[in-house]
Amino acid sequence: MKNIAVGIDIGGTNTVIGIVTENAEILAETSVSTQKYTELGDYIAVLVKSIKDLLLKAEGYNLKGIGIGAPNGNYYTGTIEKAPNLPWKGTVDLSGELKKYFDCKIVVTNDAKAATIGEMVYGGAKGMKNFVMVTLGTGLGSGIVVNGQLVYGSDGFAGEFGHVSAVENGRVCGCGRKGCLETYASATGIKRTVFELLASCNDESELRNIPFSKLTSKDIYDYAVQGDKIALKAFDYTADILGRKLADLCAVVSPEAVFIFGGLANAKELIIQATKNYLEKYIMPIYKDKVKVLPSGLLGTNIAVLGASALVM
Repeated sequence: MKNIAVGIDIGGTNTVIGIVTENAEILAETSVSTQKYTELGDYIAVLVKSIKDLLLKAEGYNLKGIGIGAPNGNYYTGTIEKAPNLPWKGTVDLSGELKKYFDCKIVVTNDAKAATIGEMVYGGAKGMKNFVMVTLGTGLGSGIVVNGQLVYGSDGFAGEFGHVSAVENGRVCGCGRKGCLETYASATGIKRTVFELLASCNDESELRNIPFSKLTSKDIYDYAVQGDKIALKAFDYTADILGRKLADLCAVVSPEAVFIFGGLANAKELIIQATKNYLEKYIMPIYKDKVKVLPSGLLGTNIAVLGASALVM
C-alpha cells in the first residue's frame, strides 16, 4: 500500500491542507480561513473536518502522519508559541489537539522550516547536506541545514535569519526591534524601500502614482523590468543588504547553496543573480565562488504543504 501524508500550511489569513504522496504529488487540496476562527476550538473543528473530508479522496493509501508548518511552530513540543499574526495568543498545543482525532504521527514546525524540508526532500536541495533556505514573503523566513539536519537549536526556534540586525536603529520590525533584515529584504521591505527612495530621489517614476496601501512587490518588479529607476534602485538595495547578511551567515555555516523562495524570488535576475553578486562582493575570501544562490526547485508549487508533508515522510 502506498504512503501518503497530510501537509498543512497555517498562515495568518488562510490554512491550506493537502494530501501528498511520497512522489510529491498533491492528490487533493483545500483551504479554510485562519482569521475567521478566533476561538481555537472552532478552528480545530473545521480543520479536523477538512482533513477527514480530504482523506476520503485518498482511499487505498496508508496515512503516515500529519505535518504542520505554522508561524512560531515548535518542532520539539508540537506547539505554536506567541505567534503575532494568528488569532490565538499564548501557547497553542496544536499536536495535542489533533491527536484527539487522529491516531498517527503529528509533527509541527515553523512554516519556513517546513519549506526547507520540502526543498531537501522534493526540490533542488535533494542530496545536499549543507544549505540555507530563505523565503521572501511578507517577512523573511529561513531554514538552515547542517550535515543533513535542520538546525532547531536548544528551544526549537533557531534559524531566524530574518531577525538578524541589518541596520543599526533601522526600520521598526513586527518583533519589536529595529533594523531587522526582514524589514529590508521581503515584499514588505522592498515597498518601504521604494517609498524612502521616492522621498529622497528626484528620479521620475511611475511608482509615484501608486499609494503605499495599493503598491505590491509585483508592481515594483513590473516597473523595474520596464527600466523604472526607482524600482531598479529598490531591487539593487534589497539585493545588496541580503547579499551582505548572507555573506555573514556563510562565514558561520559554509553552505553549498542558498535557495530563495517566495514572491520576490520570481524576480529572478533582479534578486537572485544580484544577491549572488553582492554575496561575492562581501564574502570572506576563503568562501568566494563556493556558494551557489539558486531559485527554489519547487517554484510554482505549494512548497509549504509539500514541506509540511515531508516532515512525516
